[in-house]
Amino acid sequence: MSEHEWVDEEAGPVVRPYAVARGRTKPTSSSELDLLATVVSTGSPVPAKAELTAQHRRLLSAVSGQTRPVAEVASDLGLPVAVARVLMGDLLEHGLITVRPPRDEATTATESLLREVINGLRAL
Repeated sequence: MSEHEWVDEEAGPVVRPYAVARGRTKPTSSSELDLLATVVSTGSPVPAKAELTAQHRRLLSAVSGQTRPVAEVASDLGLPVAVARVLMGDLLEHGLITVRPPRDEATTATESLLREVINGLRAL
Protein backbone atom coordinates (compact mmCIF):
# COMPACT_ATOMS: atom_id res chain seq x y z
CA MET A 1 0.00 0.00 0.00
CA SER A 2 1.51 3.33 -0.95
CA GLU A 3 1.75 6.29 1.39
CA HIS A 4 -0.77 8.22 -0.70
CA GLU A 5 -3.50 5.66 0.00
CA TRP A 6 -3.38 6.48 3.74
CA VAL A 7 -4.42 10.12 3.41
CA ASP A 8 -7.11 11.97 1.48
CA GLU A 9 -6.15 15.64 1.06
CA GLU A 10 -9.62 16.91 2.01
CA ALA A 11 -10.76 14.26 4.48
CA GLY A 12 -7.49 13.53 6.29
CA PRO A 13 -6.46 10.00 7.27
CA VAL A 14 -8.48 7.33 5.48
CA VAL A 15 -7.50 4.57 7.92
CA ARG A 16 -8.37 5.02 11.58
CA PRO A 17 -5.44 4.91 14.05
CA TYR A 18 -6.75 1.76 15.77
CA ALA A 19 -6.65 -0.02 12.42
CA VAL A 20 -3.01 0.99 11.90
CA ALA A 21 -2.20 -0.44 15.36
CA ARG A 22 -4.35 -3.54 14.67
CA GLY A 23 -6.70 -2.64 17.50
CA ARG A 24 -3.95 -2.51 20.12
CA THR A 25 -3.64 0.40 22.53
CA LYS A 26 -0.44 -0.53 24.35
CA PRO A 27 2.95 -1.71 23.05
CA THR A 28 3.68 -5.43 23.44
CA SER A 29 7.18 -4.75 24.75
CA SER A 30 7.76 -4.10 28.43
CA SER A 31 10.08 -1.18 27.65
CA GLU A 32 8.90 2.31 28.54
CA LEU A 33 8.25 4.36 25.45
CA ASP A 34 8.12 7.72 27.21
CA LEU A 35 7.42 10.78 25.06
CA LEU A 36 10.97 11.98 25.64
CA ALA A 37 12.60 8.58 25.24
CA THR A 38 14.78 8.43 22.16
CA VAL A 39 14.56 5.82 19.43
CA VAL A 40 17.11 4.75 16.83
CA SER A 41 17.27 1.94 14.29
CA THR A 42 19.62 -0.92 15.15
CA GLY A 43 20.38 -1.49 11.48
CA SER A 44 19.51 -5.17 11.84
CA PRO A 45 17.79 -6.88 8.93
CA VAL A 46 14.04 -7.43 9.21
CA PRO A 47 13.41 -10.99 10.43
CA ALA A 48 11.40 -13.25 8.12
CA LYS A 49 8.76 -13.75 10.85
CA ALA A 50 8.16 -9.99 11.20
CA GLU A 51 4.92 -8.83 9.65
CA LEU A 52 5.70 -5.17 9.11
CA THR A 53 3.09 -2.84 7.68
CA ALA A 54 3.79 0.24 5.59
CA GLN A 55 3.55 2.32 8.79
CA HIS A 56 6.15 0.13 10.52
CA ARG A 57 8.49 0.65 7.58
CA ARG A 58 7.89 4.42 7.55
CA LEU A 59 8.66 4.57 11.26
CA LEU A 60 11.79 2.48 10.84
CA SER A 61 12.93 4.75 8.03
CA ALA A 62 12.28 7.83 10.21
CA VAL A 63 14.70 6.60 12.89
CA SER A 64 17.29 5.13 10.57
CA GLY A 65 20.69 6.64 11.29
CA GLN A 66 19.49 9.19 13.81
CA THR A 67 18.30 9.19 17.40
CA ARG A 68 14.94 10.90 17.77
CA PRO A 69 12.39 11.40 20.57
CA VAL A 70 9.22 9.29 20.44
CA ALA A 71 6.99 12.38 20.29
CA GLU A 72 8.95 13.86 17.37
CA VAL A 73 8.76 10.66 15.33
CA ALA A 74 5.01 10.39 15.91
CA SER A 75 4.53 14.01 14.86
CA ASP A 76 6.65 13.67 11.72
CA LEU A 77 4.69 10.59 10.64
CA GLY A 78 1.35 12.21 11.42
CA LEU A 79 0.44 9.45 13.86
CA PRO A 80 -1.08 9.73 17.33
CA VAL A 81 1.59 9.03 19.94
CA ALA A 82 -0.31 5.97 21.22
CA VAL A 83 -0.24 4.42 17.74
CA ALA A 84 3.45 5.26 17.27
CA ARG A 85 4.21 3.60 20.62
CA VAL A 86 2.44 0.40 19.56
CA LEU A 87 4.35 0.32 16.27
CA MET A 88 7.63 1.05 18.06
CA GLY A 89 6.88 -1.78 20.49
CA ASP A 90 6.58 -4.14 17.52
CA LEU A 91 9.89 -2.94 16.08
CA LEU A 92 11.55 -3.23 19.48
CA GLU A 93 10.28 -6.80 19.86
CA HIS A 94 11.94 -7.71 16.53
CA GLY A 95 15.21 -6.01 17.54
CA LEU A 96 14.91 -3.37 14.84
CA ILE A 97 15.09 -0.32 17.12
CA THR A 98 16.72 0.64 20.40
CA VAL A 99 14.92 2.80 22.96
CA ARG A 100 16.86 4.96 25.37
CA PRO A 101 15.11 6.46 28.41
CA PRO A 102 14.87 10.24 28.71
CA ARG A 103 17.87 11.99 30.14
CA ASP A 104 18.17 12.14 33.90
CA GLU A 105 16.75 15.30 35.46
CA ALA A 106 20.14 16.05 36.98
CA THR A 107 21.61 16.50 33.49
CA THR A 108 18.74 18.51 31.97
CA ALA A 109 18.76 22.27 31.80
CA THR A 110 17.08 24.12 34.62
CA GLU A 111 14.51 26.82 34.04
CA SER A 112 16.93 29.49 35.26
CA LEU A 113 19.59 28.31 32.80
CA LEU A 114 17.09 28.40 29.93
CA ARG A 115 16.02 31.92 30.91
CA GLU A 116 19.67 33.02 30.90
CA VAL A 117 20.12 31.58 27.41
CA ILE A 118 16.98 33.35 26.15
CA ASN A 119 18.11 36.65 27.70
CA GLY A 120 21.54 36.21 26.15
CA LEU A 121 20.01 35.61 22.72
CA ARG A 122 17.79 38.65 23.08
CA ALA A 123 20.85 40.75 23.96
CA LEU A 124 22.42 39.85 20.61
